[in-house]
Amino acid sequence: MLPLAGLVMALFALMAGIRALPLLRGARKPTGIAVGGITISSIALALSALATAMQLYLMDEYSAYTECLKGAGTVSSQGECFTQFRDAAQRKLPADVLDVLGAIQP
Repeated sequence: MLPLAGLVMALFALMAGIRALPLLRGARKPTGIAVGGITISSIALALSALATAMQLYLMDEYSAYTECLKGAGTVSSQGECFTQFRDAAQRKLPADVLDVLGAIQP
């Protein structure tokens, strides 16, 4: 649920920056910080939206991974759980997505 929280926080920051911009212009104050905040929050909003979408798309695979970890008593069995998760994600995602994402690490 953390990407969803990031989505809400980035949206809040974007709205605050947009609301501050005309106030700063009206007071004839520098707007650089507000513009920087809008830029950074826009990027954070896009990344959070992508992470939330990915989390929702892979929800079944992640749930299976979590259940597997509950029963894994050794490091090697935890590694086996991750391998199963990675393989399931590779079947569901286009071939090059995991390469772009840095080959999902636990």
